[in-house]
Formats: sequence, structure tokens, C-alpha cells
Amino acid sequence: MALTDDRTEHSVPADDGEVTLLIARQVEPGYEEAFEKWARGILDAAATFPDHLGYGLFRPAAEGAPWFLVHRFRDQAAFETWQASPERARFFADCEGHHHHEIARRELHGMETWFAKPGTSRPAPPRWKMAISSGLAIFPISLAGNLLLAPVLVDLHVVLRTAAFAAVFSSLMTYAAMPLVSRLLRNWLSPRRAG
Repeated sequence: MALTDDRTEHSVPADDGEVTLLIARQVEPGYEEAFEKWARGILDAAATFPDHLGYGLFRPAAEGAPWFLVHRFRDQAAFETWQASPERARFFADCEGHHHHEIARRELHGMETWFAKPGTSRPAPPRWKMAISSGLAIFPISLAGNLLLAPVLVDLHVVLRTAAFAAVFSSLMTYAAMPLVSRLLRNWLSPRRAG
């Protein structure tokens, strides 16, 4: 019996962390209201499923640009349960006349959401590189939080203080630190192959 190398790209099991689904849909002019009602309905329906972590609906940035829907699920199993559900199927069976169609779809797993470059299908960097990069992003935020935020919040109950830290840290990581670190380390995280 031949042994397989578990480190190869093809034998690594799927990430069992969070799954974020990003969908772009093009809506014909004049049908925006019908589409928005349909989109809010499908997002609300998904939110009733176990281990659904949240969603968003984003209007076009410019006239004629696509709308974006975002779902977050705790893991791959929760995502697949929604994808295979009769509730989801009913929304797609009842979208005639809304004049919209999907133009792009992307599934991001775990920490990939911080390292993915929109519009590409390049794989996420190895996990050890993601861990080093996120550590580099976390360090200055933690240091600043302990120097600036901790003294101000010292009298708060530990639950409220922790919630404040979590909100500030996750926002700074998502919108400032990780985009900056992943941009600065882009060539190291995903070196271009000669070709």
C-alpha cells in the first residue's frame, strides 16, 4: 500500500473554520426594489439556520455596478446545510421577474478572508505564513490597546472591558492592520511562480 504525503496541496482537508460566501449579482435598471426585497428575504432566511454568523447586503458603488450579498457560517457543514436547503431553493425558484443574475461567487475559509485579493482565484498562503502575518498585525494593536485603552477602561466590569477590547481589536484588524500587513507582505505571502 502506497503512503501519501499529507502535506501536498491536494491531500489537505478543507478548512473547518468559518466560511464567508461573497456573491455579486447584476440587477437590471428599474428592478432594484424587487431585487432588494428578494435579497433581504434570502438573507433573513439564511440567518435562521444554525451556525449562521451574519450577513450583509451592499448596494452598488456606482450606477450599473453589481450588488453584493455576504453570508458567514461557523463551518463548512453549516454552509453546506444552507446551500442544500429547500428554503434556499424556494428563493431561487421564485426570483423570476426580478431581473437579476449572479456574476461572481467566492467562498473564503477561515483566515483566507483577510488574505484574499478580490477578483482573483489565487489560493490562500500557507497557514504558518498567515499566523506570522496576523501576529505582526495583532502586536501593535495589543500594545496600543494596553497603553491607551486599558487605563481608560480599568474601572469597567471585566465583561464590558473585554467586549470593548474585542470590538476595537477586531475592527482594527479587519479594516486597518490586516489589509496593511497583507499588502506589505504580499510577495512573501504569495510569491509569483516563474512561468
